[in-house]
Amino acid sequence: MKPTFINRSFATIASIANLVAIAASLSLSIASAAPSANAAPTPSIVPSVYPSFKVNVIGNGQPMILIPGLASSGQVWDSTVKQFCGRDRYECHVLTLAGFAGVAPIATPLLPTVVTQLVEYIDTKKLKRPIMIGHSLGGFLALRMAADYPDKFGRLIIIDSLPALGAVQMPDITPEQLKSMADRMLASMKNQDKALAAEGQKKTIASMVTKPEDVERVLGWGSKSDPNTVFSAMHDLIATDLRQDIARIKSPTLVLGTWIAYKDYAPRSAIEATYKSQYQKLNGVVIEMADNARHFIMYDDPKWMFERMENFLK
Repeated sequence: MKPTFINRSFATIASIANLVAIAASLSLSIASAAPSANAAPTPSIVPSVYPSFKVNVIGNGQPMILIPGLASSGQVWDSTVKQFCGRDRYECHVLTLAGFAGVAPIATPLLPTVVTQLVEYIDTKKLKRPIMIGHSLGGFLALRMAADYPDKFGRLIIIDSLPALGAVQMPDITPEQLKSMADRMLASMKNQDKALAAEGQKKTIASMVTKPEDVERVLGWGSKSDPNTVFSAMHDLIATDLRQDIARIKSPTLVLGTWIAYKDYAPRSAIEATYKSQYQKLNGVVIEMADNARHFIMYDDPKWMFERMENFLK
């Protein structure tokens, strides 16, 4: 494994994360795409007593909490809900976070508030060791919660997320350096020229999902997201390192990663090595890499994703 390849893969992953934070947050006049043909069952909407998220509850059975990523709607899980939440298999609690995809923002920092209020929600609803599924930023939140409350959760499924996104280029980076990097990124995002960002927005999202209709759907969610919430959440994500904390996680964990979006910059082996290195403290973690999907695996290769989830949940 050549260091040049590894460095390129680190740089590519980090730069894409930065661009997505900018692109997803801009208030552009982009309409949401039409609903998916594989629409999920009609949910019941839980009253908003937890302002850091909106939650729809679908199905009956073992509780399953699904958290979308940065500036994404809970609708990203529609096909997953259809797969798992019928026939009294699982009771799906599908979140959309405050400030994302048209949900009202909150005044307090989003990520720690979600952690606190989601734990309250689980206790109030008496959800016994719910399965946690998170995509991207949602995966990071799932890891954080499982590390902070190791006896509260059942199995974890983490979709294309790392415990320390800010450390991919510098594995030995200090907490102070991470915060400095995140501060500079936040300033850059706030000062970004909107015309230039708009020009690159669709290209950036297209690097993370393949079908044009899915690109438009993700762009639509971003256009309805609160810029300050997105900026702040991305700052906290970059500034936080959970690589040591995940050693406290007791839940069996499946991580599904992607690499083909970066194939022009690094081989599969180098990007897979990034995942293995970042998750090395998580005992018993299972890491699998998708070969035909970009960041939104649930759109690009749902069959592959569902097969691995089904096997893991047996």
